[in-house]
Amino acid sequence: MNVSGMDPRPDVNRPLCPSRPVLEHVTSRWGVLVLAALLERSYRFSELRREVGGVSEKMLAQTLQTLERDGFVHRDAKPVIPPRVDYALTALGREAAEQVWALARWAERSVDAVRVAREEYDERKARAS
Repeated sequence: MNVSGMDPRPDVNRPLCPSRPVLEHVTSRWGVLVLAALLERSYRFSELRREVGGVSEKMLAQTLQTLERDGFVHRDAKPVIPPRVDYALTALGREAAEQVWALARWAERSVDAVRVAREEYDERKARAS
């Protein structure tokens, strides 16, 4: 225990563990997709919005701000006219992106098996009713 009485070791299973919000940010719907896109290269906001299909401007801005605050994304605002802002991964962001991208790729590979499992589950539930 430290001076505040809190256990300093992160444990995601503890309700107030500070790792929980970090996990939430990198595994959110848009967090995963933004991190994955930025694995390829840096993007301007409008390019990133096109790359991450379906995200609103508001959600993309919020996601980028959250990921920047957590140290995963670097925002590079260039003093030119018109303004140019590029977003890129930090070293920490690259590490996180590689982890969540592996999970996303697994989800892509597993979608057919999940579909079959859902259909079988639904059939069992329908027969039991």
